[in-house]
Amino acid sequence: MKIPLSAVLIMFLILSGRSYSQETHPEPKTLEPGVKAPDFNLPGVDGKMYSLKDFNKASVLVIIFSCNHCPTAQAYEDRIISISKDYRSKGVEIVMISPNSVRALNYSELGYSDMGDSFEEMKQRAADRNFNFPYLYDGDDQKTALSYGPVATPHCFVFDKNRLLRYVGRIDASEKPGTGKGEDLRNAIDALLAGTPVKAPVTKVFGCSIKWSWKDEYTQRLYKEWAGLPVKLDEIDVPGIKEIISNTSSGKLRLINIWATWCGPCVTEFPDLVIIDRMYRGRPFEFITISADKPDRKDDALKFLQKQQASNKNYIFNIDDVYQLIEAVDPDWQGALPYTLLIEPGGKIIYRKQDMINPLEMKKLIVGNKYIGRYY
Repeated sequence: MKIPLSAVLIMFLILSGRSYSQETHPEPKTLEPGVKAPDFNLPGVDGKMYSLKDFNKASVLVIIFSCNHCPTAQAYEDRIISISKDYRSKGVEIVMISPNSVRALNYSELGYSDMGDSFEEMKQRAADRNFNFPYLYDGDDQKTALSYGPVATPHCFVFDKNRLLRYVGRIDASEKPGTGKGEDLRNAIDALLAGTPVKAPVTKVFGCSIKWSWKDEYTQRLYKEWAGLPVKLDEIDVPGIKEIISNTSSGKLRLINIWATWCGPCVTEFPDLVIIDRMYRGRPFEFITISADKPDRKDDALKFLQKQQASNKNYIFNIDDVYQLIEAVDPDWQGALPYTLLIEPGGKIIYRKQDMINPLEMKKLIVGNKYIGRYY
């Protein structure tokens, strides 16, 4: 199997950037059992500020460092919600803290998600998933994360009524949704409620590394490399367009956008489409544009694409008859621009939109598709 050059480049930069960061900024040390819970003062997605004293009534306090984008974190969301529901009446409080810096999180790391880890996106995630616990943001200065020392998302810290750490580690050993019920975390909580020692007070965790603010070197380098990738604009005829729409051989979910330089909405939405491409190009996904500009405007169209750093596949219809373009793309298309299609392998059109897309809606549709998915 031939590995795309862009995928190799991304992996090289991520690995090399991580190595450099480790040398200059050692990982924060994870709290050990028996230590007191460090205090914090963090904003929640509900508009309130939270500190340890807000949970004084809790017999057991569970602090979980997690986030929006990580596939492992997403895989455990239902289990965290379930544990919160099952134990709240027993005096157990769960708090989730997102430790990630948006500076260190690049688009290539969002291929399993519809959103990143900004505070605004956290609000959206909490609403989408109906979180039944406080979801707090620590991404600006990361002081709380630095004091607790989470290794990956999710990472649990379980404190007794005196706020001494009694368990630190994983939720359970089964990442895939439906294969675990949060056994390790439940066992730790049960032991504290019963007044007995936790049998395994420390377990290893698995998930996405914490996006510490100083780990933005490889993100900057990656974006610079993306900016330097060649941008091409090839001519295409009716049979070529029909072949693209049929999507018989790519094996990828295919996003197709028909646009023109003179189309205001096309120009406005184009940067969002480039971001979507950068998020999912490492997955079974392909972004293709078709310019409806006249063939003699090819140079203008290419200049626009170059300015947008659109290093995906780009085409321009090679004849002046735009109605042939319309019929070749989709007989249901009425002709207004922009026009966007999302097509599964085999040619099934699962989305068609005349006018601008909603970027978040499109990301949800892509990552929720069976050919992509949120989990490993």
